[in-house]
Amino acid sequence: MATSVVQFRIEDDLKIAATAICDKLGIDLSTAMRMFLKRTVMENGIPFPMTLEKTYNSAYALQAVKEMNAQAQQSGACDMSLDEINAEISAYRKARKAE
Repeated sequence: MATSVVQFRIEDDLKIAATAICDKLGIDLSTAMRMFLKRTVMENGIPFPMTLEKTYNSAYALQAVKEMNAQAQQSGACDMSLDEINAEISAYRKARKAE
């Protein structure tokens, strides 16, 4: 299989820290980068979560609470005691384990 050389620049401190971690894992930095690239191909994307902090939207949250309250009233769940809620949760968990 043909191979290619990939070069990129990183800060010296980052390379030293990453190399030290790889050494402890018993691999070299080149192997770690190959693993990252192979996993990227397997996942068809970056192989770890990349998310931005969500901004809080109070209007959206208020609407969601109103909708959940309406659903609870329709199903009668808003009148349940804590013991009834816990019993329902326990029954659901037992049913899931039985599957």
